[in-house]
Order: sequence, then C-alpha cells, then structure tokens
Amino acid sequence: MNFIKTKIDGVWIVEPKRFGDSRGYFSEVFKLEVFRDNVGPVEFVQDNESFSAFGVLRGLHFQKGEWSQAKLVRVSRGAVLDVAVDLRGDSPTFGQHVAVELSADNGRQLFIPRGFAHGFVVLSDVAQFQYKVDNVYAPHSEATLRFDDPALGIDWRIDPTQMLLSEKDKAGQLLKDIKPF
Repeated sequence: MNFIKTKIDGVWIVEPKRFGDSRGYFSEVFKLEVFRDNVGPVEFVQDNESFSAFGVLRGLHFQKGEWSQAKLVRVSRGAVLDVAVDLRGDSPTFGQHVAVELSADNGRQLFIPRGFAHGFVVLSDVAQFQYKVDNVYAPHSEATLRFDDPALGIDWRIDPTQMLLSEKDKAGQLLKDIKPF
C-alpha cells in the first residue's frame, strides 16, 4: 500500500496495490498492521455502505464530542468527489478542506481522522461507497456543515442544480456557527 500525505495533517490518501491479469485484479484494501505502521493507531468498529445516483451529495456530516468518528472511505463502483473539512479548533488548517476523487477505477481510499466534517458527491451514473468507522453512529451527536458555505470554497465539480440533497443536508450549519472540536 502507498500512503500519501495531504495538505492537512492526519488526512491520508491510501493507494492499495492491485495485482492484475487477463481475469481482473486482486487487491488487499485494508491490513491493520500496515495501516497502523503508516497512519497510526486506529480500531475500526463498523463498516458502512451507501449506493447513490449521479448528483447525490451526502454531507458534510460529523459527530460531536466523544462520538466523533475517524473514517476510511473508498468506492467499489463508480466515482465520487470526497471531501474532508478540518473542524479541529487547535489546527492551523481549521476550516480548510481536502478533496479527492475516489473511484472503482483508481482504487484510492481516504483516511479522515476524528475532528472533520465529511461528505461526497457522486460523479458517475451510480456509486457504491464503503467506509470503516472507529466509533458507532450516534444520532444525538450528529451535525451537518453546509456543503455550499462560501467560507469553505469547495468546488464540487458538478452544477449545483444537478445536486440531490436530503433536507438535513440542505439545512446544514455555516462554518462560523460551528463550535470547533
């Protein structure tokens, strides 16, 4: 596996090696020992999956306090633009984001530590999105950062009129109104 640092401390692009031939390929997408040696200690407790159509934007979600989650995300079908926004109050990159295209073709993954809002928009006809988390889902602790907050300056790479959002995501908070971690 190849581990690539991003411009924000703690956020990593992970590129598993693929071994292919005329039949297809094999890839080890996660190995705890290798992950810990490169990124640091983590104990994933749950795997999640979503399936979405073109233009679906999910996020920017986060859980507060003791319910915060680190995530390792990947796409097994289609392509998304995946975004992580730093909400750590003591971070020099507070309010900044990393955006990475994840696809079944490129096999890339993104590791997002605790203290970040996270979301993605589907760039392909459909996308199957998978992620590991290190803490359980806690609805009472969940919050949403507005995907289109001008303070974030995120280029989602599709026309906003083509985006499909939940009511929760449409009503997200602005960065200026969020209490940092």
